[in-house]
Amino acid sequence: MKLLRPSHPSATMVTGTCSGFSPPATFRDGFGRNIPPVPEIVGGGDDKVYVAVGKSVEKAVALFHWTFRRFRDREICILHVHQPSPLIPTLLGKLPATQANPDVVCAYRREERDAMQKLLLDYVSLCARSKVKACVVTTENDQVRKGIVDLVNEYRVQKLVMGAATENWMKVKKNSSKSSYAAKNAPPFCQIWFVNKGQLLHTREPSEDYNILPPSVQDSSALRSQSLHCPNTEREIPQIYCRSSSSTSFIPRSTSMTRSLQSNTSSESEYSSEHDLRVEEESLCKQLDEVNLEAEASRNEAFQELLKRKRLEAQALEANNKVKAYESAHAQEVELRKAAEDKLNAARRENEQLLEQRESTSKEWHKLLRNIAILENQVQEANRRREESSEELKLIQASVATLKIEKLTLQRQRFEAANWLDRWKVRGQPAGASSTTSRLTEFSLVDLETATCGFSESFKIGCESYGCSLYKGEMSNRTVMIKKLHRNNLQAQQEFQEEVQVVGRLKHKHILSLIGICHEAHALVYEYTPTRLESHLSHKTNSYSMSWKTRTRVIFEIANALLFLHSSRPEKLLHGNLSPENIVLDSEFCCKLCNFRFSKLVNEETFRCRSFRQYSEPSSNGHYLFTDPEFLQTGDLTAKSDVYSFGMIILWLLTGSRASGLANIVRRAVSGSNLVSVLDASAGEWSGFVARRLADLGLRCCDSNSADRPAISLVMVKELEHLSALEDRRVPSSFLCPILKEIMHDPQLAADGFTYEGEALRGWLKNGRETSPMTNLKLDHLNLTPNHSIRLAIQDWLCNP
Repeated sequence: MKLLRPSHPSATMVTGTCSGFSPPATFRDGFGRNIPPVPEIVGGGDDKVYVAVGKSVEKAVALFHWTFRRFRDREICILHVHQPSPLIPTLLGKLPATQANPDVVCAYRREERDAMQKLLLDYVSLCARSKVKACVVTTENDQVRKGIVDLVNEYRVQKLVMGAATENWMKVKKNSSKSSYAAKNAPPFCQIWFVNKGQLLHTREPSEDYNILPPSVQDSSALRSQSLHCPNTEREIPQIYCRSSSSTSFIPRSTSMTRSLQSNTSSESEYSSEHDLRVEEESLCKQLDEVNLEAEASRNEAFQELLKRKRLEAQALEANNKVKAYESAHAQEVELRKAAEDKLNAARRENEQLLEQRESTSKEWHKLLRNIAILENQVQEANRRREESSEELKLIQASVATLKIEKLTLQRQRFEAANWLDRWKVRGQPAGASSTTSRLTEFSLVDLETATCGFSESFKIGCESYGCSLYKGEMSNRTVMIKKLHRNNLQAQQEFQEEVQVVGRLKHKHILSLIGICHEAHALVYEYTPTRLESHLSHKTNSYSMSWKTRTRVIFEIANALLFLHSSRPEKLLHGNLSPENIVLDSEFCCKLCNFRFSKLVNEETFRCRSFRQYSEPSSNGHYLFTDPEFLQTGDLTAKSDVYSFGMIILWLLTGSRASGLANIVRRAVSGSNLVSVLDASAGEWSGFVARRLADLGLRCCDSNSADRPAISLVMVKELEHLSALEDRRVPSSFLCPILKEIMHDPQLAADGFTYEGEALRGWLKNGRETSPMTNLKLDHLNLTPNHSIRLAIQDWLCNP
């Protein structure tokens, strides 16, 4: 702790110092005797008032003003407890002092002490402006209230003024503030005034029976008080106190002076008169005045030296800060200079590398110039050869187109020759019921009853026209279907004979095979198939729905079977009742035609007979959607009737719908380029090319005019076969439309030299575009030219695997 007296003292106050002056010879002679020493009095006398202040000057102003008014002409001792901050601000935030860097902690503690010194100077200046003598007592403590009590005990403070937190003293006693702590723990000899906002709240009186000084000091004081009274005078000599520069204890210098004077007067009273004693006393008083003046001058000089020292310390601190800042700036400048030199060296190296690259690039550039000249010559030569080759290519393309046409002609001739060969083979085969019956197995009625448990209803699977019943049975270790005709129905008996003659000799993988017959029961035994085509499209579940690939294959197999029937010669063999109910599927979705109600071996004359029309009525199931409308009007059954039914089955497989006017619905969708809107979604994502080809074929087959319907030909069957296997073959890129990425059906040549699907390109141009879909350049014109060579190539590719 330190004791400071930086304020200028009042001229009316008498004080002294123990150093810094030379007293006169008479003063030294009068006080030079050896007198027994008096113990030092530790603590403040009744003439000092201690004021406890904090860090806020504004809050302490009212406290000082009240003290100045209450204790006039009294010396003020400013009592302050410095509380070091527990947190140290760092670059990482505020850290506890135990965790921060010791150098940082020391620097921050130095800053705190400097701030405390400035604060105390402000308090001293306040006292100086009020012309009040002031000194400072400070200490450091983690708890301010404990530091105040420690200073009171150490300096034996008898008068203490401190602030209170509230005007209600009862609350002050109850709370744990500094004022409450001081009131409870301060020593009894200390009188404390609690002031709030310039108003006295409470005064804690000292204990009357408490003795401040120790016994030895009390005895000395009694002796001094007795010796200060001369026999002839009642005047008491004033005491002069001296404060040490290193301690805060007061030395009673007047004690030695009084004792010297007491010894002199007692010895001289025996030998001199009272007049001499008074003369000597007046001399001593003069010497005392001289000493006071010299002490006052010394104090003024010490005060000036103190201010000068403070200014020098501030200047030294500022100079030290400037030196540190200069050293930091110098170190930063060194680092920047080093970084700049590194960058300069790197730039030099990079410049050297760039120069080397420039030289190598220059060499390469000259080399490229020479190569360009050579390449220009080669380009000219290549252009000349390209022009020659283009002319030759045009001739080759013309020859290829001619060859393709000739190839198609030869293919047609080959197909016709094959048809004639098949007809010749048919003619060479024996006809008649005897030859047909000889190839069929004859079953007895007992065999059929054993297979069907006596034609039990539990084995019955359906009924057909003319009272025919269908049964499922087991014969010869295989599952069979037994078609039992009614005995008393003449039409059924005639149908039995014709079906044995016609179907019995048909051997085709897509026609339901007749295994045997039973004349006794008028029954036919067919191979058994589990489901019909109708059941797969009437149920939309995943277990029954067919994919579009399977549907395309089924269409091909139906066309293959119809081609086999229509190619029979010399008799015309027709199905006559083609519908989804008369198409059965085996376990591998291989289709077979059955229920040949109108299947006849007829010649041209018999085909026109009225007796034949009795079989021309629609079936009992009423499948008018798949029946030729011309047949319903005229009763004329032709091969084109099967073609119409085939076309309606194609449209039904595409859409999965049996709506009336289905052909018109599909035709409107095709003309509006919105075929996908009517396709059956349960078949999966259709191939656009396959769907359009099938839709076109179905619409042509369903034409209302039978003359415009196509015949079931080998070319048609081959094309359908390739459509069913199209996904398994790699399509040449030249056959794909650049817009749709599908096989072109109507290839059209545009002005940019590329071939597109006609429908897609017209849609492109219809939207206001005049640029090429491939090059994005403006087209010279918007005219389209059919590309017959690509069309023929696509047809040839589709017809040949």
